[in-house]
Amino acid sequence: MRTQKKLQLRQLRVWRIRKKVAGTAERPRMSVRFTGQHIYVQFIDDGKGVTIASASTRVKSQADRESLGANVKSAVIIGKAAAEAAKARGISAVVFDRSGARYHGKVKALADSARESGLKF
Repeated sequence: MRTQKKLQLRQLRVWRIRKKVAGTAERPRMSVRFTGQHIYVQFIDDGKGVTIASASTRVKSQADRESLGANVKSAVIIGKAAAEAAKARGISAVVFDRSGARYHGKVKALADSARESGLKF
């Protein structure tokens, strides 16, 4: 399959999911994005259009930042860090937005570690 077609199909999946998933101030959207090298998590209030909290493999305060990448082991660490960042801002319940990725592997590991750290989906 051509690269352009893959990107187009992914964008359609993202739009289809975003029609159904929206975050509020009480229950923000937890948006997860995996690139080839990094993992990004944001807690977004769609009503105001602002990011409340975030976590990623690129944050300088993250321990062992050089060894983190876009893999399952790092996803578990970032899931815990994201849950801690959310708790620091008073967030206990979120709406999970997987950004068009299938719910297995890295996405599932990140979500499970965030749940174990106290976030409710």
